[in-house]
Amino acid sequence: MQSNNPVFRNAEGFNQNAYGNATYAGNGQAHQGYGQQAYTDPSTWNVGTPGGPTGLRPETAQGPMTVDTVVQKTALTLGAVILAALATWVLTPDMDDANVGGLYTAVMIGSLGAFALSMVNSFKRVISPGLVIAFAVLEGVALGALSKMFAGVYEGVVPGAIFGTFAAFAGTLAAYKIFDIKIGNKFRVFVTAAVFGMVGLGLMSLVLGMFGVDTGLFGFGTLGMLTAIAGLVLGIFMLVMDFDFVEQGIANGLPERESWRAAFAMTVSLVWIYTNLLRLLAIFQQD
Repeated sequence: MQSNNPVFRNAEGFNQNAYGNATYAGNGQAHQGYGQQAYTDPSTWNVGTPGGPTGLRPETAQGPMTVDTVVQKTALTLGAVILAALATWVLTPDMDDANVGGLYTAVMIGSLGAFALSMVNSFKRVISPGLVIAFAVLEGVALGALSKMFAGVYEGVVPGAIFGTFAAFAGTLAAYKIFDIKIGNKFRVFVTAAVFGMVGLGLMSLVLGMFGVDTGLFGFGTLGMLTAIAGLVLGIFMLVMDFDFVEQGIANGLPERESWRAAFAMTVSLVWIYTNLLRLLAIFQQD
């Protein structure tokens, strides 16, 4: 049975066994020795070029996913988010009544574009590094404009949200390793359903807002505070799933390109945590 998480479900070799636990390509199977090649699958054969070497196609020689490759890809993806956010912050005018429309437009364009690419990346069987970076850039545009809007009204919330996001990442990673957290199928189903539920509520509120209906779900009142807290907790759960994917993927020899899938997933989780922290800190400042 496949994983219920759409980000990881399409990863090559990512499955679940009859007990609902994650399994990966080669799990429980004998592996070839170092330096050996297999020619049992004709689709992997390559006749080569005249006068050139023959053998496996170049992509089959790709190494396995490791902690280093995951860290490198995640750093590149987060770096693209940060650079795009900084560029948007610098290039857009200061927050005031005359300029809020431009910032709002940047938020809408960036967030809708990032959402579209996140769907493509989540359901794409072979992860594309270019699409992951494009997602990161659009996400950075949205975050840069959104952060500038919040900073213009609520002093100090942006640095607090940035610090809180990285603290949440470090704390979750430490807890995952120290307590040796293991997740099962029910946890994955719950988190995935909650993510889609929260996204659905956000889209509904956006559409209703266009017709002048304020649901208050993502506002700055009591209801907005509850959804921000729920979103923050959900972001932590998403990180736990990300760490599990990386750990199990490395243990079972997923190909190196799956490091981009891990980087994409962790970027989504960190952005999710940041935006909810930003809103939560703004609500607390009002009180």
